[in-house]
Amino acid sequence: MNLARSIATVGGFTMLSRVLGFVRDILIAAILGAGLAADAFFVAFKFPNLFRRLFAEGAFNLAFVPLFAGLLEEEGRDVAKEFADQALAVLLWALLVFVVVLEIAMPWAMMAFAPGFLANPHKFQLAVELTRITFPYLLFISLVSLMAGVLNSLGRFAAAAVTPILLNLCLIGFVLGLSPITETPGHALAWGVFAAGIVQFVWLYGHCGRHGVWLRLPRPRLTQNVRLLIKRALPVAVGAGIYQINLLIDTIIASLLPDGSISYLFFADRVNQLPLGVVGVAVGTALLPLMSRQIRAGDEDAARHSQNRALEFSFLLTLPAAAALVVIAGPVISVLFERGAFGAAEAGATAAALGVYATGLPAYVLVKTLAPGYFARGDTATPVKIAVAAMAVNLVLNLVLMGPFQHVGIAMATSVSAWINAGLLALVLRRRGQLEPDRRLRRRLPRAVLAAAGMAMFLAVAQGGLEGALAGGLAARVAALAGLVAGGLAVFAVLAVLFGAARVEDLKTLTRKDAA
Repeated sequence: MNLARSIATVGGFTMLSRVLGFVRDILIAAILGAGLAADAFFVAFKFPNLFRRLFAEGAFNLAFVPLFAGLLEEEGRDVAKEFADQALAVLLWALLVFVVVLEIAMPWAMMAFAPGFLANPHKFQLAVELTRITFPYLLFISLVSLMAGVLNSLGRFAAAAVTPILLNLCLIGFVLGLSPITETPGHALAWGVFAAGIVQFVWLYGHCGRHGVWLRLPRPRLTQNVRLLIKRALPVAVGAGIYQINLLIDTIIASLLPDGSISYLFFADRVNQLPLGVVGVAVGTALLPLMSRQIRAGDEDAARHSQNRALEFSFLLTLPAAAALVVIAGPVISVLFERGAFGAAEAGATAAALGVYATGLPAYVLVKTLAPGYFARGDTATPVKIAVAAMAVNLVLNLVLMGPFQHVGIAMATSVSAWINAGLLALVLRRRGQLEPDRRLRRRLPRAVLAAAGMAMFLAVAQGGLEGALAGGLAARVAALAGLVAGGLAVFAVLAVLFGAARVEDLKTLTRKDAA
């Protein structure tokens, strides 16, 4: 498996998804703004995704992929498929019960998730109504995550990477097509989320079949591998549960702040998610099945080499992205969202949050890159313990910073806790001898930092020179931002090559089938 090419495949489709996501968010900002209706929809959108990270992308999938990949390596496709069938059955029935219970108890669940909405009965009722529409998405997207794990373990990354694109297409189509006939645009978006889950499920089920894995739904049985899956998933579930509680606290705190605070954080996080998704998620997605198979085959040297190359790739792309978002957060938010109901005040508040979020961007990506070093070895407990410590810091900082800095304080707490999480993950792996930065990584990392710093200085100077254009009309702002982005990319590329942070020859690895 070519790690660089796998990362490029996932990252490329993720980039397309993020671009469509920005189109979606631009439409939402223009139609809903950043007020009552927008806050209600974002809560409805976050609620099923919160549990998705717990049930599918969290505990279940992180325990499932190493087991499935290991069975593929040692016992072949038939045994691995039988395990996937049983895992699917357990996940489906557990989630079906959970979704039904939460649909019935949604008003009480919303009291816990967004208690600040209780002060406005219309806002609270709208959030309950929209969340009841979106919540079945949890069932479909969790099954989609399992099927994505199957395909990724087979070295087939493209189909799974396309699924977020389908979500964005559904939301764009529904907000444009249904808004005129639904009670609010928020209702159209909520039905778009519901439909997206079905579309994504059908898409990946068909692709699993195309690659010889037609999943079926047997009677759930606690086989030896299923019991091992549950045993490994439980520590992650506990940690993920604590993490979701932490997110819940973030939302509770934001719901107590002035109207628009949840929306400011949402839009800022959406921009910050572009490099995080393109780099961090892509690296983690490609690295976990590769390392799982290398470790199962007893090749620890290959696993450490894969992790070093993943770290190198992550730093090379993340450092300039973080520096750029810190320096030009204002123009980025203004061009993307400042129109219609989203005015200059909303853009300024969102840009302030984005600049702070971006300081933690390298740490967010590091967590995605380092975690496979634990999960591929079957250690699901240690990352959870580390995450709990980082989240405790996040909670304390939220409470301390929300007063003086309002929504920006929540972003500050998130960034600091991400660095603590990444630092502790690296420290423990290093002490175990499972993370040994090689000469190439030690040489290139500081040079990448210098190249990113040089690019940031260029952007600061260039932004001052384009101050007039950035304060003008939309066309002038778009042209100025495009110039800043293109110029920053060019400067970083030149500096990276001059300083020795990267070589042009490295691009050749993207075309090799067996390069790790």
